[in-house]
Amino acid sequence: MTPPDPSEMILIRHAAADHKGRLCGRSDVPAILPLPVIPRPLRDWLAPCALVCSPALRCRQTAQALFPDRLPDCDPALWEQDFGAQEGMAFAELPDLGPMSRSDLARHASPGGESFADLVARVAPALERHAQRPGPLAIVAHAGTVRAALGLALGDPAQGLAFEIAPLSVTRLRRLDAGYAILSVNGLLA
Repeated sequence: MTPPDPSEMILIRHAAADHKGRLCGRSDVPAILPLPVIPRPLRDWLAPCALVCSPALRCRQTAQALFPDRLPDCDPALWEQDFGAQEGMAFAELPDLGPMSRSDLARHASPGGESFADLVARVAPALERHAQRPGPLAIVAHAGTVRAALGLALGDPAQGLAFEIAPLSVTRLRRLDAGYAILSVNGLLA
């Protein structure tokens, strides 16, 4: 494998969360471990990357499994969306939002929570700050964080909601002077 380009931002969604069938944006649930065996060439490919992660336990555990000899910088701005009153609700009990445009869905917030647009506003400066680091960058975070980055790359944050982001998937962006280029979405680590 060719090493990642120094301008790459590699976004890795955490391993599957042990959510017990409940919504867990800000709930600090663990990852389901151990991870599948990560091939040595993939570990070597990730080795030159600076490492940042969300402080969520599932992200820290995933980062530790992928980078066993390194401690990541944890950035609270990379936390998943806060679902407020719906946090911890069983998936089957979540209200049906009906047909909504992506723009309307991006502005929707559950009581006491934040909207996807709020999440993007929180994540964007953190991504920009970390993008200033020299060399390739790996960020272990959440599906919402990855969707936010994709929406920013597309120039319309709401469009990030069009993507499903699998656990342990890799989304690769190239940092440009005027934003990001999308190199690949949802490549699987294992």
